[in-house]
Order: sequence, then C-alpha cells, then structure tokens
Amino acid sequence: MQVDAKIEAFTVGRDREMDVSLAKYDVLGSMAHIRMLQSVGLLEADELELLLAELKSIYKLAESGKFVIEEGVEDVHSQVEMLLTRKLGDIGKKIHSGRSRNDQVLVDLKLFARTEIAKTVSAVNDLFEVLIAQSNRYKDVLLPGYTHLQVAMPSSFGLWFGAYAESLADDMQLLLSAWKITNRNPLGSAAGYGSSFPLNRQMTTDLLGFDTMNYNVVYAQMGRGKMERTVANALASVAATISKLAFDACMFTSQNFGFIKLPDEFTTGSSIMPHKKNPDVFELTRAKCNKIQSLPQQIMLITNNLPSGYFRDLQIIKEIFIPAFAELHDCIEMTALMMAQVKVNTEILNDPRYDFLFSVEEVNRLTLSGVPFRDAYKQVGLEIEAGNFKPDKTVNHTHEGSIGNLCNEEITAYKNEIMKQFGFEKVRLAEKKLVE
Repeated sequence: MQVDAKIEAFTVGRDREMDVSLAKYDVLGSMAHIRMLQSVGLLEADELELLLAELKSIYKLAESGKFVIEEGVEDVHSQVEMLLTRKLGDIGKKIHSGRSRNDQVLVDLKLFARTEIAKTVSAVNDLFEVLIAQSNRYKDVLLPGYTHLQVAMPSSFGLWFGAYAESLADDMQLLLSAWKITNRNPLGSAAGYGSSFPLNRQMTTDLLGFDTMNYNVVYAQMGRGKMERTVANALASVAATISKLAFDACMFTSQNFGFIKLPDEFTTGSSIMPHKKNPDVFELTRAKCNKIQSLPQQIMLITNNLPSGYFRDLQIIKEIFIPAFAELHDCIEMTALMMAQVKVNTEILNDPRYDFLFSVEEVNRLTLSGVPFRDAYKQVGLEIEAGNFKPDKTVNHTHEGSIGNLCNEEITAYKNEIMKQFGFEKVRLAEKKLVE
C-alpha cells in the first residue's frame, strides 16, 4: 500500500461506515439549510425546487438502507453533495454556502441522537410498564431482602419489580436532560466562527424542530463531544439499572436461591452437564450494559483537554457513540421480554432458613407493646442465640413505598410527567414537513 493510501485509511478510519447512519439526517439538515439560503437570496426559487426534489430522493434512498458512500468519497456530506452535482450540475455545488462540514456533522449527530433518544425513551417506557405490572401482580408474594448478601428483612416481589421501575423513571430524567441539550441547533456556526453570509439561524432552528439554537458559534463547536458525553451518561444510567436487574435475576434463578425461573428459550444448556439451564441472555445483557457504562468515560478521555475549535480527535467518538443506542435497545427489549415471562416462586419463605427475616418484625412488635427498643432488640437476640425464636410471618408495613403500600400509581405518575416534557411530536412533525 502506498504511503498516501495508508494515511487516507488511517485518517478516514471507520468514518464512512459510521456516516451511513447519518445519511438521512444530513439530508434533513441540507433541506433546512437550502430553504434558508433561498430566503436570504443565495439560491433562486427554481434552484431550491430542483435541489429539494433530489434531496427527497436521496432521503428515500437512505430510509431504504440503500445509501452508500462510494470509494474515494470522504464522508456523508461529500457523498450527498456529489449525488446532487451529478444530477443537477453546478446547482448541486451551491448547498455548501454558509456552512462547513464541522457544523454539518454537528447537526447530523444531533438529529441522529434526537431520534435515538426518542426510541430509547419508548423502549424504557415499555420495560417500565412490564415491571410495574409484575409489581402489582406479585405485590403479596414475599421474598428475602438482603444486606451484605446476608438474609436481612422481608421484601416482596412487588418491591423488587417496582424498585427497578422507579429506577427507570429516574433514568428518564437523565434522558430528558440529554434530550434538552441535544435539541439545540448548531447549524450556521460553520467552522466555529460563523459566516459573513446573512444566515437566518432561527429559520433553520424552526424548520428542523429544535427547541432553540446553540447561540454562540464557538460554543456550538465546543458542544461536539459534550453532547455525546451527556447523552452517553443518560444511556449509562439506563444500562446501570438493567445491569443490576440482570445480576439479581442471574442470582435468583440459581439453584441456591430458586426465587424465579426463566422460560427455557432464555436459557442454554451445558455441553457436559444435562441438568444445567444457564441464564445466558441475562449474563450477556449484564456484560453489554456494563460496557455501555464505560461510554461516558471513553468520550471524556477522547475530548479531555482539547481547546476550543475543531480537532480530528472528535471523529473517533462516532465509532463508540453511534452503535451504543442499538446495543442498549437490544438489552432493554430482551429484559422486557424476560421480565414479562418470568415465573415467580410463591413459596420461598416456607423454607426455615428464612425464619430470621422476621426478627425485626418481632422487635418492632415488642416495642409497640411498650418494651423499650433496645430491650426488645436484646430479648429477640437472646431467643435467636438460644434457638427459641419462633417467627410470626405476618408483615404489616403500611408507610409509603413499603410492602403494603407500593405507591406504584405515584411512581407511574412521576414517570408520565417526565415523558410529557420531551415534545417528540413537535420534532416528528417538523421532520415530516421537511421531507413531504
């Protein structure tokens, strides 16, 4: 391989591969940009119509999965411009007025992330609904609660399922923050210092359905990497919830626990042990989610200590950022399927090994009858030590968020209030209007 070919391969890297995912968003950005160019006199009306018609064809190509970046073409922006020029001649060359590939990739990544955040929110909501339904279904089935992996106090499947549902609701807050930072328009910042053309940045902001613009053009460029890191933190939070759930599920399905059972299709056997049913789907989910949790740190280390302005370092972020959404979505989908079909052991606490779960209940009962708490604690401790403790397995927890008062309706209302704030419909209508 010649030196220049090696250099090209090294500098382009996986950019062409990643840019295919951005193709339809690059077209959307171009549609908004040229409408604005025509409004400020940099394109004629008939030129605009020709360009829009051709861009719509390219958009359909990208939607169908048939868009390719040809050999020798550096990126998606060059490919789109080349297709336009091939069809329309010099008119195709006019679309780049007033912008740089720097703000093109910024807007492409934001439009891509915006779409993927919406998909993630929908998937998280689906899993939330499964968990809340299972929490309500099994609210009266008790299971051991643990601290330090030692048998501690009574819990319930209502609490267990519901805890992960509420965790996802908090994760939704981070997704909302990521959405708000993503949904700001960088188009018009050009190479990071604006343009002497009389651009109308508010117009492209409205056309693309952004809430507002990144006003300062230098900051718009500084947002490259920051947006991805912010979104990655939200994805990592969802992944952390699912990873913890996966660990619980793997542990609870083992013979030593036997709290839940997965359908056979979610398990695999051993090559030499015929009795084995391994929770491979949950184990892979745990590993994939743990990998996703490293994403913010990877982005931080790529961008760390870069001064203002554009640097080629930023290109590498695409390689880890773009695929992360699909991987997390697969994990969410698998978890929802498994949680919806999991079989719960309703007789766990009949096993005498869990009798000591109820020691705190007995201490509390004695305290309510007038025995000072420390004396009640000592009395029950001595009974346990002497082997005389007889548990009363009646549990009477009534405060908010406890076994007898799960507050699932309140948790659902909290989640729904967060979801209302995204404004997905505004974005969907703006994009639909552009392409139609």
